[in-house]
Amino acid sequence: MKRFFDFTLALIATSILLLPIVIVTVLVKLSSKGPALYWSDRVGRHNHIFKMPKFRSMNVDTPAVATHLLADPNSVLTPIGNFLRKSSLDELPQLWSILKGDMSFVGPRPALFNQDDLIALRTEKGIDKVLPGLTGWAQVNGRDELPIPQKVDLDKDYVDKQSFGFDLYILWLTFIKVIKRDGVSH
Repeated sequence: MKRFFDFTLALIATSILLLPIVIVTVLVKLSSKGPALYWSDRVGRHNHIFKMPKFRSMNVDTPAVATHLLADPNSVLTPIGNFLRKSSLDELPQLWSILKGDMSFVGPRPALFNQDDLIALRTEKGIDKVLPGLTGWAQVNGRDELPIPQKVDLDKDYVDKQSFGFDLYILWLTFIKVIKRDGVSH
């Protein structure tokens, strides 16, 4: 049921958002050197690595680490990078990962391949057994501002309470957070 919902909603969302996706692609290409998409190595279900696309919001030579680990994140943003991140438009290409089955709309956000502490805690608590999501319970309860142990506790809470109704609730809360640009790092 969840896979059918994800696939159907991703097809609908891609159809509706096709024009904004094309516009953002052109804007990224025109505003900075390099490809429009950045393919990030992420940790999926059962800790398998997959390639997750995002619109590139940082310069091409930026190290592949969590944003909060960069000395000065603003110094590596492209001219439209801050806007893409605050508006969450950089996440639109992840519809591909949902269509492909690497991600779900709702689940724990996929860790970067090198976030060993986060991966270890999630594995210890069995969180690695579910598909990562475009959004999740941790995102609507603090997003980028949460310390890793708190994120993992919220991810575990999601896994324990997972249901179609809970997913719809999280999607609704995500919509509100995105509109308010709440909890977004830049």
